[in-house]
Amino acid sequence: MPITIHAPKPTPQVHTNTVYASDSDSDDGGGVDLDGDLNMSRPAKRARNAGHHDIVTPGEVITDDPQWMRGHGTYVSAADGSIVSSVAGTITRTNKLLSVRPLRARYTPEIGDLVVGRIVEVQPKRWRVDVGASRYTPEIGDLVVGRIVEVQPKRWRVDVGASQLATLQISAINLPGGILRKRTDTDELQIRSFFAEGDLLVAEVQTLHAEGGASLHTRSLRYGKLRNGLFCAVSGTGGGGAGVVRAKRQSFAVDASARGADQIEVTLGVNGYIWISKLVKADGESAAAAGEVVGLNRMEDTVSANVYSSQNDRIDTETMREISRIRSVIMALVENGLRVDEDTVSTGYQIAVDMGHESAEDDIYLGGERGQRLAAAMIASEA
Repeated sequence: MPITIHAPKPTPQVHTNTVYASDSDSDDGGGVDLDGDLNMSRPAKRARNAGHHDIVTPGEVITDDPQWMRGHGTYVSAADGSIVSSVAGTITRTNKLLSVRPLRARYTPEIGDLVVGRIVEVQPKRWRVDVGASRYTPEIGDLVVGRIVEVQPKRWRVDVGASQLATLQISAINLPGGILRKRTDTDELQIRSFFAEGDLLVAEVQTLHAEGGASLHTRSLRYGKLRNGLFCAVSGTGGGGAGVVRAKRQSFAVDASARGADQIEVTLGVNGYIWISKLVKADGESAAAAGEVVGLNRMEDTVSANVYSSQNDRIDTETMREISRIRSVIMALVENGLRVDEDTVSTGYQIAVDMGHESAEDDIYLGGERGQRLAAAMIASEA
């Protein structure tokens, strides 16, 4: 049988860093190209196919031309000032504004949209409506749990579950020892001694920015680095349905002494991030319990030098078991469509302890049928 040799197929073309020429037709009146076909100059080495959609991936450089401004789905690289995509999607141009429309994302509201929503919370003079939109939307005063994802000069970038990373300035934290002074170059050089990549912290939303980002602060004895516990993430984002809701107290203690454990502290971040840990009283809390007034003049006495330590304290087996039980309670509440706040967690924990007595192993698993039983008991107790 004769053998036929064919020429090799050309290498498939992939998207390379697109550089938009300064003489593009961006001054023709603007407007979003609804068909997704960008009328921009491209490198001569790359052929342009009719109907082609310019798809970029997260971290891919879109352009380094300073004439372009960043829009949604992009950010400016601190290294060279280039515009980089933060999502996987198609590039959209409006005059000199470059945006990336995600290929798959939840609904993003736009002015004039007709939406169908559900009332989830009633507040003074307004309602909060779930329209299936974006992730957690920060509000000033929210208590959030976050994770440090990037260390930059004079600040940290924090993941709080929102569409934009939050910012924590070095001027918005307490210095070790509670010293009240202006931050120096030495503090900036030692910035990772306070928070490093991967550290968890609890903070408060201080200000909001026009692009949707938020600035945090930890200038309180209640806030700072998290240790001695367990992290979990649930839904909620401040609404009034299932998941974490905004409440008067987002951080509280659960008495687990009946099971031979220490007191357990639960921090419910409005953003749906939760921290469950062994309760460790700070020096300032001990002074307050003794009737002493803790003010700014005595801050150096209350903020200990190990406030930014990453070393966990010893936690006994009984306390670790009850931490896991509380986590199971919270996950069962969310799975069964119940809200997560101080009352439901405390009540659910007591019910879970009673359910554990049913087996010799003191089972802490609350999934499936056991979770449904806990939810039914919760509803019955509220009736």
